[in-house]
Amino acid sequence: MVREKTICQLAFMPRMFPVNCYLVEEEDGLTLIDAGMPYSAKGILRAMREIGKPIVRIALTHAHSDHVGALDALKQALPDVPVLVSRRDARLLEGDVTLEEGEPGTPIRGGIPKGLRTRADVLLQDGDRIGSLVALSAPGHTPGSMAFLDTRNGILIAGDAFQVRGGIAVSGQLRPAFPFPAMATWNREQALESARKLRGANPSVLAVGHGDLLRKPVPAMDRAIEEAERALARQS
Repeated sequence: MVREKTICQLAFMPRMFPVNCYLVEEEDGLTLIDAGMPYSAKGILRAMREIGKPIVRIALTHAHSDHVGALDALKQALPDVPVLVSRRDARLLEGDVTLEEGEPGTPIRGGIPKGLRTRADVLLQDGDRIGSLVALSAPGHTPGSMAFLDTRNGILIAGDAFQVRGGIAVSGQLRPAFPFPAMATWNREQALESARKLRGANPSVLAVGHGDLLRKPVPAMDRAIEEAERALARQS
């Protein structure tokens, strides 16, 4: 559990396969960003009790299994807490991997939930406000990926739009030391476009799904974006 201003990063299996969730403190309680793996529920609820505020909403960066694994257990423990996800990834939450008209034809990859009972209560769009957070559409890793920017301090919770474990990279750019986000990325061109958009928010801290918090991240984000641009140019 690592605190940084208004957020608390919960890292599960940090040395083997790090999976992060985030608790964002608000006046009315906590916003949980992502729900980790199935075994993460107890740790999330324990962290909630340690902070001393209730979880009042659950927002998802995207609907891959390692970001929604504890969702059913959390809803059982917190039945009145709404779940927020992009309209597009609400379909992935239901196990639907068909592409929509106009989307690039690359197949949707990664762990898609199977048998998940929980459904979205609120469908997010780009620019929606969630307490102190602004939802930013960031497709690429999945078609409906989103990031969340804390307007109080510039902390950006970016899901898998970037990875930090194994070396910072834009989603879809392989890091041999931790290749899994790249292997699970839907469309690298859209991921690069989204990375540029998120860098434009000039975040003070980059908080991602896999890896440590990255403070003053803009120079590292720039390098990752430049590398992704070169890699895609070589393939075109």
